[in-house]
Amino acid sequence: MLNRRLGRTGWRVSEVGYGAWQIGGTMWGEIGDEAARAAIDAAIDAGTDFFDTALAYGHGRSERLLGEALRQSGERDRVHVATKVPPLNWQWPARPGYPLSEVFPADWIRECALRSRDNLGGDPIDLLQLHVWTDAWTAEAEWYETLCALRDEGVIHAFGVSANDHEPETAVGVVRSGRIDTVQVIYNAFDQTPEDELFPAAQAADVGVIARVPLDEGSLGGGFTAATTFGEGDMRRVYFQGDRLGETVRRVERLRPLLESGSQTLAQGALRFCLSHPAVSTVIPGSTDPRHVRENAAASAMGILDPTARLKIKSHAWHRNFYPD
Repeated sequence: MLNRRLGRTGWRVSEVGYGAWQIGGTMWGEIGDEAARAAIDAAIDAGTDFFDTALAYGHGRSERLLGEALRQSGERDRVHVATKVPPLNWQWPARPGYPLSEVFPADWIRECALRSRDNLGGDPIDLLQLHVWTDAWTAEAEWYETLCALRDEGVIHAFGVSANDHEPETAVGVVRSGRIDTVQVIYNAFDQTPEDELFPAAQAADVGVIARVPLDEGSLGGGFTAATTFGEGDMRRVYFQGDRLGETVRRVERLRPLLESGSQTLAQGALRFCLSHPAVSTVIPGSTDPRHVRENAAASAMGILDPTARLKIKSHAWHRNFYPD
């Protein structure tokens, strides 16, 4: 596993991290504790040292499972753990008209940070992120002063924001402001929009970039067909509803020759695409299957794509948003 610098934090983190949304067990179908632990252990064994979770994932369950697994493995001191403060109004995405006082008031940020710290086992949180964002809040003092105070008190080490789904432009201002250490954003072979403004801004401000949804909620893993069905409680039943799945599969098949070759799987090619942009610090695919976790991690050793291959993939950009408002 290769590593990269996470912006101005100065931390060296694994190029392929682990996204822990699935193990929360509320939006991806049921997953037992043992299965979640097996996936986390596979990531650790593969050299992953950056884990991303959130208080909203299973109302703290993902954090608790991750914290317990890391403690039992003896690897907590080696890894970096990132988590997120959910919006008080529980609205995804954030909108400019939402007052900060209704989304991230100081007492809510602090309460959630302390809850997350306890869920994770009591150690300081390496990276605390605000789980939604709009640049309408950038200049406001309350969120920033609260996060700075938590850092000064040793509750957290660094902080950042998570950009709205498929709206990277909503976080360009805060990246340029110099107030945050990291930004998390959807980036994959279909959604390449962060390259327009967000990535250049992050490079200029030395802000670490965490690329989420690099496999487009599983479609770029290459295992879906137009007849694929998803279980009860699996958010992909909504995400790929109607004719969305068929259209997605057709586009994936057009991409396949560019991302899959020889011993390289489609998923590995998709991850290499993300890692080929120099602004990206780490990608955080999520999986509950240890085989897929190991496969994802192995993409790091394959290196970045050559410029010609990357240029061909750029023509497959597909701007859309399947997430429900």
